[in-house]
Amino acid sequence: MTTVRQRRVGKGTEAAEDQPSEEKNAKPDGKILSDHTGGKLWNVLSVTVGGIVAISLGLLTSVYVATLHENDLWFSNIKEVEREISFRTECGLYYSYYKQMIQAASIQQGLHGLVYDNKTESVRTINILERMNVYQEVFLSILYRILPIQQYLEPVYFYIYTLFGLQAVYVIALYVTSWLLSGTWLSGLLAACWYITNRIDTTRVEFTIPLRENWALPFFAVQIAAITYLLRTHLQPVQERLTLMAIFIATFLFSLTWQFNQFMMLIQALALFILDCFDMLPTAKVTWLYTIQISGLLLVCVLQFFNSMILGSLLLSFNASVLITRTIQKNLKKGGLLNRLVKLILHVLLVLCFTLLINKFIKKILNLESDEHIFKFLKAKFGFGATRDFDANLYLCEEAFGLLPLNTFSRLSDTLLFCIYVFVLFLMTVVAVIVAFRNLSGSNQVQLMEKMEECTITLKPDAAYNLIHTVLFGCLALSTMRMKYLWTSHMCVFASFGLCSTEIWKLILKCIHLYTSRRTHVIKYSIPIITLLYISYKFWPGIMDELSELREFYDPDTVELMNWIKQQEQHAHL
Repeated sequence: MTTVRQRRVGKGTEAAEDQPSEEKNAKPDGKILSDHTGGKLWNVLSVTVGGIVAISLGLLTSVYVATLHENDLWFSNIKEVEREISFRTECGLYYSYYKQMIQAASIQQGLHGLVYDNKTESVRTINILERMNVYQEVFLSILYRILPIQQYLEPVYFYIYTLFGLQAVYVIALYVTSWLLSGTWLSGLLAACWYITNRIDTTRVEFTIPLRENWALPFFAVQIAAITYLLRTHLQPVQERLTLMAIFIATFLFSLTWQFNQFMMLIQALALFILDCFDMLPTAKVTWLYTIQISGLLLVCVLQFFNSMILGSLLLSFNASVLITRTIQKNLKKGGLLNRLVKLILHVLLVLCFTLLINKFIKKILNLESDEHIFKFLKAKFGFGATRDFDANLYLCEEAFGLLPLNTFSRLSDTLLFCIYVFVLFLMTVVAVIVAFRNLSGSNQVQLMEKMEECTITLKPDAAYNLIHTVLFGCLALSTMRMKYLWTSHMCVFASFGLCSTEIWKLILKCIHLYTSRRTHVIKYSIPIITLLYISYKFWPGIMDELSELREFYDPDTVELMNWIKQQEQHAHL
């Protein structure tokens, strides 16, 4: 079959720029050494500057949300009871366990009070460490008792400052992910700026401080950054081992701090499964990621006194099914297009059947029904039948578990984030479809390499993972408003990566026959800088006005009620 490809040697402008002649490249040894040394120094300088900018933006974000919280409640001027009342709904419950650990006579007594808790539920003694994800409160209270800071910092400030500090970790992780994908820290700067200017849709930490997602999402962002680095090619064995260790630690901390951990990681496992089926990721690395998810979740299960909901989770069943199916089904990635499609369909069916069988078997053996209300909620939410389950109906009544409001997109479009995101997503999806088709088409190896040469540049494994990640979590956010914070933060990363990516601009310019290396670099840096200037010009005054607006906490009825309850407790003890 005859194919047309770009000339490798010629007199055209493009060939001259991309393929310099040997005469032009012929340099004295001293000149080559000087260029090499200069390049290394420039890389070191760039990494240093980029690192300083990342840390600075992280700290600024932390100070920014802390200032908003102080300005909104006048937190430093209100009484302790008012501070505790400001932690609304379940946030106050989580904080109460931290306070209980602080006020206990000893750490052992505090832990005993959580394991044998008879205050949370009426006429029942429950294990809080098994029932809820409060290990972060336990760890923080122990840290507060050990460190010599009691005279300088009140317990409530140690608590909220820790969470505001995690926002710095969150922004740095987003910054690094975008930097790794695009190859320039300018992309990370743009991602961080978008995160801050879209604060209403990217975080709610300033008014729901103890919420579990505010603990978990920074660790999830660190995990994504580490996975992005792991999927890069030509990693040294030491680098790979250290990255796997970072992924495990981040996965474990994420799982330990949020009750929805298994469902988020199930979506992540589906992303890995899809990419592995289309041969877009190295199978060995995907296997490691499955294993890390399983081991991290099982470790959390042990710490939560063998929580039945974790043992019966779909994530453990799915990951085990994928690993078992691989050992049964050999030569999955060999053969022609039709042969590969048949194997792929069979593979998906086997994984699905094994997942359901393993999950049913575990639940039958252990007599588990702890997560049935979630499946009833999903069934009712998507119109597959009504339910009388109380927990499921409670979720259905919550606005946070409804569909994502349409005004979210208008707010995200004001900062240009959503418009650029949709453009990059469309382009990358088209490339992904082409690459997936070519991976499945079993052409001879030489011809395949020639055809794939351009597409492998524009869709590396790390970019492919982030593409499917943003698509799946986007679907989750559209269906459940509370989960939008998983999507919008990654949207900042993905859009900034697309705007600063050499491969994307190269592909666009080649499609319109305007590609040159110099033109690509000019566009790659000029458009992000123009976008940053636009964001600064439009939103900086609003941010300053927001920081200057002063309010205060005012809820005299609840304060009076709480004081009355305390008085009744004192009388009861007497």
